[in-house]
Amino acid sequence: MSPPQITVLGECVADAFTEPARARNELALRVLPGGGPANTAVALARLGTPARLLARLSGDVFGRLFRAHLAASGVDLSHAVEAAEPSTLAVAELDDQGRAEFSFHAQATADWQWTSAELAGVELTDTACVHTGSLALVKDPGAAAVEDFLAAAAPRATISIDPNVRPLLVHPEVYRARLSHWCGLADVLRLSEDDLELLLPGTPPEQACDTWHAAGARLVVITRGADGALASLDGERVQVPAVETPVVDTVGAGDSFTAGLLHHLGTHGLLGGRLTGLSLGDVEAACLFAVQVAALTCSVAGPNPPWQDQLAQLTPDPSVARHLDSTP
Repeated sequence: MSPPQITVLGECVADAFTEPARARNELALRVLPGGGPANTAVALARLGTPARLLARLSGDVFGRLFRAHLAASGVDLSHAVEAAEPSTLAVAELDDQGRAEFSFHAQATADWQWTSAELAGVELTDTACVHTGSLALVKDPGAAAVEDFLAAAAPRATISIDPNVRPLLVHPEVYRARLSHWCGLADVLRLSEDDLELLLPGTPPEQACDTWHAAGARLVVITRGADGALASLDGERVQVPAVETPVVDTVGAGDSFTAGLLHHLGTHGLLGGRLTGLSLGDVEAACLFAVQVAALTCSVAGPNPPWQDQLAQLTPDPSVARHLDSTP
């Protein structure tokens, strides 16, 4: 089955990585197109899902880089806004495990200025799923317009949300205050274990899943880095292992996982509604596929998800997935 269209809403960010400089008083940066929603759209398109990105793209040097990158990956930009504001810049420093710490330059940049008028004309007839999250969902003044767009899309499309908490830019309390509302809109909630600790400090993952199920999210997936992913469907759970791979860095791995998850569900005809036909076996298969996509992203520098023909490089053993008892 051919995968249906997925519409992604959110930011494009210039990810700048430090590199060795020629002199002590210089800082050398390598800039790559990034931003969680943009990374997810790129990964979806490269996997073969028709992916449309609703983004506000500046006309500056970074915005032109974004457009070229997205177009080359096959992302539909027909509804992208030509924004007058500058692009958002994130400077990343990598630790010994390839994990990134970001500092953001995001004051009054293009990504957060959504208006209801800019989103009012977006046609969703052919869209089976709308995915969003990250900063565009919490940063004013555009966050309310994004939430309203999700509410309008929910009757006709599966809604997927990745909170992607960025405490340097937005206090986690802002996410906590909105998360229950988002779960009421979302069919799929995907977040990392770092997000979990920021949103519900000290809460076991299984208990967190049940909290978010009670708020409305049917499928909750918590990615756990080298420990794989925990998926919970209405309280039924499965643990999926990570795929071993040499790690260059982990930038964009969670976004690629989300894309892999949604691509697999869409390819199997499971998107387009409230996931009423979804089984735990379907979730397990989608997560096993998603960890492959994430692993390939970790094996290269920056948010550079794989193309469909690269997936044969890694094959997980499905026999090691573990089904877990639901928490009462």
